Amino acid sequence: MRLSWKQLLFASLLLTGARTAYAQPSNPRFGRWLLKSDAPAPTSNIMTYAPLGPTGMQVTIQAVNARGDTTRWSYATDFDGRDMPVTGNASQTHAAVRPISSLVNEIVNKNNGRVTQRLTNVLSPDFQTIAVIYMREDADGKTTGVTFATYTRMPL
Repeated sequence: MRLSWKQLLFASLLLTGARTAYAQPSNPRFGRWLLKSDAPAPTSNIMTYAPLGPTGMQVTIQAVNARGDTTRWSYATDFDGRDMPVTGNASQTHAAVRPISSLVNEIVNKNNGRVTQRLTNVLSPDFQTIAVIYMREDADGKTTGVTFATYTRMPL
């Protein structure tokens, strides 16, 4: 069976697109996420997840409190569970992220080597919501508090 030049061109374009898509996988977490909150304005919290290198992600959090004070902190991760330095957060010096499944990540926050918080970060199957369970720990590793947050995807 002989293919026409149009069929060959179409097949070539399909294969090129498939190869490009495979070589540059997109993480459905990439984007900006707004904390759903009942707090009065100007309180806000925006998480930004951006691609970093071939497999990593840059995480940036920008929060505005009720007084209008803005804080911004960030860290990078390769999703390998390694402690990575955090910049801009006085109560956290390192963060380590490891995937539990395609939709669930565990994040361990530390301050000077001591675990202070464990987060379970769950992406909804439609990729439009992130639910986070925050579990705070004391110096003995005992859970001292649990809070929950929901973030929704912001339009580009």
